[in-house]
Amino acid sequence: MREEANRLSKMTKKSLLGDCPVDAEGREILLSLKNVDITFGKGENAVRAVTDASFDIYRGETFSLVGESGSGKTTIGRAVIRVNPLAAGEIDYRGVRISGKIPHALDREVIRNIQMVFQDPAASLNERATVDYIISEGLYNFHLFENEADRVRKVEKMIAQVGLLPEHLTRYPHEFSGGQRQRIGIARAMVMEPELVVADEPISALDVSIRAQVLNLMKKFQQEKHLTYLFIAHDLSVVRFISDRIGVIYKGRIVEIASAEELFNFPLHPYTHSLISAIPIPDPQLEKNKVLYTYDPSIHDYSVDKPEFVDIGHDHWVYGNKEEIEKYRTLREKNEPVRAITITFDPEKLKASAEEKEAQDAAAETQFLEAPVHDTGNRLYAIASFFLPILGLIVGFVFRHFHYIRNYKMCKKGAVAGLLVLGAIVLIFLLLLLLAVI
Repeated sequence: MREEANRLSKMTKKSLLGDCPVDAEGREILLSLKNVDITFGKGENAVRAVTDASFDIYRGETFSLVGESGSGKTTIGRAVIRVNPLAAGEIDYRGVRISGKIPHALDREVIRNIQMVFQDPAASLNERATVDYIISEGLYNFHLFENEADRVRKVEKMIAQVGLLPEHLTRYPHEFSGGQRQRIGIARAMVMEPELVVADEPISALDVSIRAQVLNLMKKFQQEKHLTYLFIAHDLSVVRFISDRIGVIYKGRIVEIASAEELFNFPLHPYTHSLISAIPIPDPQLEKNKVLYTYDPSIHDYSVDKPEFVDIGHDHWVYGNKEEIEKYRTLREKNEPVRAITITFDPEKLKASAEEKEAQDAAAETQFLEAPVHDTGNRLYAIASFFLPILGLIVGFVFRHFHYIRNYKMCKKGAVAGLLVLGAIVLIFLLLLLLAVI
């Protein structure tokens, strides 16, 4: 019976979705956003989170959506999985509209084929469910297994592929680290064998040492299962090396789309320029002398000449009015990489800074070599000075005279604490004596 249900499910998928449309260059368009508006609230309190967003995601690629916090990245990702409704426009999956009201069978196919990896691995997992159930939930809902043995086999295979052990299946999410919880979230999505995965900042909540492991894991799945990613992030240094194409979003509007290398070599929109200039440089000296470019929206005058989202060539789309588009097109046709990061280079300043650092290092080395061998700062000096504060101060000043600085500090700390306690005791005694006389 279950095998028959699986067979009918596959037939339904084929009849409802069909083949992907193909663009002029022969690329299969898996997902397409067309003039999408997303609004929260009604009337005067309505907030437009996304405005006129349009882009295509091709089969097998990683399309990254980048922008600052609150720019609308996650809102678009949640709209793709049909969580956020659209105020205008439409979203097409494999040429079929999936936004708005759709048939129940199509809705199930969308859920089955489009999965999401959430930003917070702790909040996105059911704390009361075991890892086994969390990963199996999609299999239960869509009957994607023949029998119990087949389900166990699929879950154990998936848990091994994400780098965890079979014994982890009986545990609960709170028993794992952040990186392990994110692996569980990835396993939950991948066990459904989706075509498109919406990854909503999947590494932002993880330690730096774990981020590379999770990214490599996602890349491995993409190569093995021919996945397509909508990767939502704000860290351009990561996005550059995992993306095929990148879309830049500012306050709910897509301002630039290009391939990864094209965007970093020719950042044309000022906001893209500002994002790239904010990428940290590993060299502290260069980072110190870097000029941070700040985007100011008031530089655009759209009062008369209205802006449009235009392809200026090289599959590079930019948002601007006619004057700006012509400037961008001219700049791109020069084929000279645009410098988004500027470093002020003052030889005299750098030389003075180097000499100052060298002098500080030499002074620190001299101080270390001249320090007495037995100047250890032992805590026993502090304890003894606490009970004998006057003697502790005398011994401390003797230590300082002979440059035993650590020992002197310990004696001083203990003596001061002892004197404060002694003073408090004397004060309490005087108060009690005063009360007794009265």
